[in-house]
Amino acid sequence: MTAANDSALGLDAVKSPGGRILKYAVYALVLAVFAGPLLALLVSAFSDVSDPTALSVVPSKPTLGNFGIAFDHGVGLYLLNSFLVVGFGLLLQVVISVLAGYALARKKFRFMTFVLVAILATLMLPEEILAIPLSLILSDLPVVHLNLIGSLAGMIVPLGAWAFSILVMTEFMKDVPRELEEAARIDGAGDLRIFAQIILPMCKPALGVIGVFGFTMIWDQYLLPMLVSSDASTYTLPLALRTLRIDADVTPGVIMAASLLALLPSVAAFLFFQRSFVRGLASGALKG
Repeated sequence: MTAANDSALGLDAVKSPGGRILKYAVYALVLAVFAGPLLALLVSAFSDVSDPTALSVVPSKPTLGNFGIAFDHGVGLYLLNSFLVVGFGLLLQVVISVLAGYALARKKFRFMTFVLVAILATLMLPEEILAIPLSLILSDLPVVHLNLIGSLAGMIVPLGAWAFSILVMTEFMKDVPRELEEAARIDGAGDLRIFAQIILPMCKPALGVIGVFGFTMIWDQYLLPMLVSSDASTYTLPLALRTLRIDADVTPGVIMAASLLALLPSVAAFLFFQRSFVRGLASGALKG
């Protein structure tokens, strides 16, 4: 009879030989399900694979030629476009999120509840519903009457306001003690100084959270680049993978190489923001 413990499955408390075999079998199954596809992607990217049914986790015919062929098909340009979109898009998104979060968390104004509900409602709308209105707006940007279709700017501008990031920053800023703000005002600090020197430094964990999720959301965008791009020169890497897949001259190994290049930046972003990301999730769990 096994004793209960703190683990989710209670497998660490298993002492019998049969229980240990079961435990290792469960671990192996979980590892195969989650790590198997990633391992197959990694191995195939460095293997000479011409048959899509021959993908394997066992290396065979190692080569770097897949990456050379991928770059010959424009993957370098698509990768650069993706970095430009995610760089400027994430910067714009973070700036708008922290400013909107500060206004919603620390200020009182009419219709604030309506604004919060409207922001939350945007999370419930599928991207497909917004596709036609978004394409019409980008073809004739209100007030300035600019056509952003066919440009990277058309992919960056819609990414500026993301409800998830705004709500995360709002909730974190609400928990900053108002006593600190009041003390700063007594010392003669204005709103801008309070925001920059008191509120924002205490929200570094939240910045890590919106940094990781924002980077991943922007990097994986497919529908928006498809709406905006008018030719291959403005393709981002996720969109370009579709063109590579239907190219008869591109082997599965080349597609896996391009897919690996599309995967690595998200992993790097998580590792870069890992400490702040974990602290942000832990803070959110404690608040909940």
